Amino acid sequence: MIDIKLLEKGFKAHQENPEESNYFSRYRECLSNRKMDPSLVDELLEKNKARKKIVGEVEQNKAAQNKAGQLIAQKKKQKEDASEELAQMQEISAKNKVLHEKMDEVEKEVHDLLIHLPNLCHESVPAGSSEEDNQIVDTVGEPKQLSFVAKEHWELGESLGGIDFDRAAKVTGARFAFLRGDIARLELALGMFMLDQQTQERGYEPIVPPYVANSQAFFGTGQFPKFKEDVFHLEGTDYYLVPTAEVPLTNFFAGEILDEEQLPSRFAGFSPCFRSEAGSYGRDTKGLIRQHQFHKVELMTFVHPEKSYEEHDRLTGDAERILQLLELPYRKAVLCTGDISFGAAKCYDLEVWLPGQNAYREISSCSNFEDFQARRANIRFRPKGGKPQFVHTLNGSGLAVGRTLIAVLENYQQEDGTVVVPEVLRSYMGGKEVLKV
Repeated sequence: MIDIKLLEKGFKAHQENPEESNYFSRYRECLSNRKMDPSLVDELLEKNKARKKIVGEVEQNKAAQNKAGQLIAQKKKQKEDASEELAQMQEISAKNKVLHEKMDEVEKEVHDLLIHLPNLCHESVPAGSSEEDNQIVDTVGEPKQLSFVAKEHWELGESLGGIDFDRAAKVTGARFAFLRGDIARLELALGMFMLDQQTQERGYEPIVPPYVANSQAFFGTGQFPKFKEDVFHLEGTDYYLVPTAEVPLTNFFAGEILDEEQLPSRFAGFSPCFRSEAGSYGRDTKGLIRQHQFHKVELMTFVHPEKSYEEHDRLTGDAERILQLLELPYRKAVLCTGDISFGAAKCYDLEVWLPGQNAYREISSCSNFEDFQARRANIRFRPKGGKPQFVHTLNGSGLAVGRTLIAVLENYQQEDGTVVVPEVLRSYMGGKEVLKV
């Protein structure tokens, strides 16, 4: 969540000097750039003003109630008539009940507005209305120019006998696949290779998280209530299948106050991911690009606020390193205000080159959420000699295993339909150098 106190402080500054940039004016502009109504800020502040007024009345009423109670006790002790004070106490109690009902109602209105407001974009995020306005900031490697017509990954997988969509559809439904034989081994090899690199070389702690999480955990990351339709619910429970290990990993420290020495804490989580893909009908219906289930290595860090953008570059570089070791051409884009996610302050997308599609496709999103998620999940740290403050959280795919499998199949394909195993993966594949029938 955003900090409503910063909004109020910015609003006061805006009233004093409308021309000066402040949190209030920047956040209104951010909402507009995110294709949302800036007047939501005014509505929030008005409702919070009403909430504060009622809270003040409740406090005054409570003081009057305490005073009346003391007077009644005093009169009873002195065996004096306290009927008038008792009647006054009943009147105060009745008024108090009404005030508390009003306070609960307006606090709910403020909370409901606040939890639906997105994060403030970092000042370096480009303004734009869609993914067309994202800015390419780096391109690494040249797209491979094959001397033959490139096949798409699903054609290669089916011809190698390693991807079976039809039997998966029989067992489950559309957008699922059986991976078999060497293709299955390649999927697992990629996952272990990524984990080894991130944990042994880059210092992340390996974690296998729960694959289901409760609604509070989803609220903490910002998926709920806005994106509830995008996940699978386990009927009759408060459990949902995780769409990414970000959900359980972000909430690892939920409700805790960390020591400053614990920062940064870096996790590399390996898990299956489950997505309903609501609203994506007709998109990437063929192949593994948009499946309901896939594996991913998720990088998650908790850092000191002063270090979060330094950490953002580090985390993104750690994801890029996997692509570099696999010698896969890719490019890096900074997402614009119209394409960035609800909770992110800034996000880099890594897009890998796919010869079969003759296009770059997203393989990782690396986001800095600043304190947005930490406020929702109540994750703080205590600086030496200071009061607790919220940590900054960051995460990114390091990488999406299924999409990396796609990239390997398409970039390492040969004219005869075989696929060369990248050198860095061969030890994970029992020394196998080529996938063939």
